[in-house]
Amino acid sequence: MSQAKQTILVTGGAGYIGTHAVLALLNAGYEVVVLDNLVYGHRELVENVLKVELVVGDTSDRALLDNLFATRNIAAVMHFAAYIAVGESVTNPAIYYRNNVNGTLTLLEAMVAANINKFVFSSTCAIYGMPQEVPMTEHHPQNPLSPYATSKWMVEKILADFDFAYGLKSVAFRYFNASGANPDGLLGEDHNPETHLIPLVLQTALGKREAISILGTDYDTPDGTCLRDYIHVSDLADAHVLGLKYLLEGGKSDVFNLGNGNGFSVREVINAAQTVTGREIKAIECDRRPGDAPILVGSSDKAKKILGWCPQYADLSKIVADAWQWHQQRHG
Repeated sequence: MSQAKQTILVTGGAGYIGTHAVLALLNAGYEVVVLDNLVYGHRELVENVLKVELVVGDTSDRALLDNLFATRNIAAVMHFAAYIAVGESVTNPAIYYRNNVNGTLTLLEAMVAANINKFVFSSTCAIYGMPQEVPMTEHHPQNPLSPYATSKWMVEKILADFDFAYGLKSVAFRYFNASGANPDGLLGEDHNPETHLIPLVLQTALGKREAISILGTDYDTPDGTCLRDYIHVSDLADAHVLGLKYLLEGGKSDVFNLGNGNGFSVREVINAAQTVTGREIKAIECDRRPGDAPILVGSSDKAKKILGWCPQYADLSKIVADAWQWHQQRHG
């Protein structure tokens, strides 16, 4: 079967990372069907920008999945459909286990029944918990600290068991901080409510919020604020296409970190945003948030070596500039 004829089902393909992955798949010559319940996804980005088929539904709907696999020639599944708010997962863990774990289990069972055995999974570096080494590698001890992180950790365990029992091959990507936007301005980050630092800083620059809160200024870091590993979402999407190709060419199940390899502090992000936007961004210094690690930086050497991944946008200013272009267009 030629690559151009291979159809990939992208669950959660109307969300932030999902839409960028769909675009990367299209650019690589694949056909795409998106499954999204539109709780957080954006219909117009799928139908009007990406112009691919959108099936509105849930991964926990087994009848819908069975019909989807029976009526489409699906070669593999790329799975982004998950709830991602760490704080909400602590106060309402039930929906995280139901959606992130049970929804994924139902999807995997439907795949096995349809004899589809290639799966690319959106995991998280949050399964590591507090860092015991920097940069963190795939061998770092796993100690998830929230129901959100635990739900992703559980799915990774399920995938290992499904490989052993059913021969379902998977690649799980453990992301650090996905950020930025498509450089052409087609797609970007639009969460509601928004919890990520770069969009919050840019909303402040746009006057949508009065100030940005710096949560802790007394960490053992160069400027006292937390260091995080920000990875451009387009680089993230490219890695998913490489992971898919790896599986389609017979690769074994594996896990990969995806990060920039550099840590940028909260103050550095704010300063970069002020430079990019040319606007003053008011910051308020607050107490630490419980459970925040001083430094979270990942090693992506394994993805580079095995998948041939080569990030294009490691510069913080570029990440912020692409996000700013999107936010001005979307919310300006």
